[in-house]
Amino acid sequence: MAKIKLEYIWLDGSEPTQGLRSKTKIVDDSKFSGKLEECPLWSFDGSSTNQASGGASDCILKPVFICPDPDRKNAYLVMTEVLSADGTPHATNKRATIMDDDDDFWFGFEQEYFLYDLDTMAPLGFPTGGGYPAPQGPYYCGVGAKSAFGRAIVEEHLDICLEAGLNVEGINAEVACGQWEYQIFAKGGKLAGDRIWVSRYLLERTAEKYGVYIEWHPKPLGDTDWNGSGMHANFSNTTLRTCGSKEKYDEICEKFRPKARIKEAIAAYGAYNDQRLTGKHETQSIRKFSFGISDRGASIRIPIATVESGYKGWLEDRRPASNADPYAVAASIISTVKDL
Repeated sequence: MAKIKLEYIWLDGSEPTQGLRSKTKIVDDSKFSGKLEECPLWSFDGSSTNQASGGASDCILKPVFICPDPDRKNAYLVMTEVLSADGTPHATNKRATIMDDDDDFWFGFEQEYFLYDLDTMAPLGFPTGGGYPAPQGPYYCGVGAKSAFGRAIVEEHLDICLEAGLNVEGINAEVACGQWEYQIFAKGGKLAGDRIWVSRYLLERTAEKYGVYIEWHPKPLGDTDWNGSGMHANFSNTTLRTCGSKEKYDEICEKFRPKARIKEAIAAYGAYNDQRLTGKHETQSIRKFSFGISDRGASIRIPIATVESGYKGWLEDRRPASNADPYAVAASIISTVKDL
């Protein structure tokens, strides 16, 4: 009788940015055929993940997404929601706040990140003795040993994600040295979040083998002339995909402008984002809101492809940080746009 490995993945209670945790459940292949409904609930020690007290430490993992794990034999990756012991969503469970049961909202997240050397604690491509490499310019979509750093990790991660069935639509080297990006699309905010989190898990695990860690901080190089990292959220619903109206697009963009709505969005868009949203390096200031056609310096960009299609397409919210929880981002966007 063969054994199957189920890697249960969840988000912990770390603040201000939640981290990934995982543990492996072994099941008999006679009782498991790869279906989500065959994955049982499982408990864990919430007192060790900042999600419970020692006197009442049990939290519950509820499987919500499954895919093959190409990097292990006879294995699957199982993304889970965290529930409290009474079966209700835990306070750290932002997936449960997404109000899109009909999956009318589609999301394409552009996940940026830095590859950091574990010994030098600096991005790959930075001098080992300290200081900085050549200024930004050659690194974006760069090719060659002087411009692209960590490609082996990036390519291995891409292959594993595709083998797992995650809908990665592209990868590229980004503007800063040692910075990369991949894009994932899904119909439904919950599924998009599931795929981003599983892909982040696979990236972290892949990088382990190279003595490299993933830096999700949106501005890891501080107040310097180096780009930060975002997780731009491309989104649409039936209205955006079909309306054919500039006025409707403007109306939807204006829904993001009220101060209360901006405050709510920024709270959901990742910690330390004020260090990234400065009005420089392809960002709008965190203190301002704007939208514009093909404007990468705006809070929300109206893609030129949407305009050329007669205002039938999508919008891009450029404010979410690289360390943002995609569940929280999706929940915020959906609550803003849902009734339009």
